[in-house]
Amino acid sequence: MIPLQVVSLVLVAAAALAVVLHRDPLRQSLVNGLYGLLLVVLFMVFQAPDVALSMLVVGSIAYPLVLMLAISRVRDRTPDDE
Repeated sequence: MIPLQVVSLVLVAAAALAVVLHRDPLRQSLVNGLYGLLLVVLFMVFQAPDVALSMLVVGSIAYPLVLMLAISRVRDRTPDDE
């Protein structure tokens, strides 16, 4: 079980670094969704299914959806709208 935990931790750390290094907000939100899925796997490996389920809903579905909708609304604005 220990090797699986180590691999999960390394993958989560690499995904967190990828989220930080992306500069485009759209790509960053997609990578953040992947990061949320890896956190779900990490929580399942550490036997916390309740935390994994809430992270699945919030981190992988709700947050990226709200963020991409907000980005699309801001990009669709013209200077006349302000």
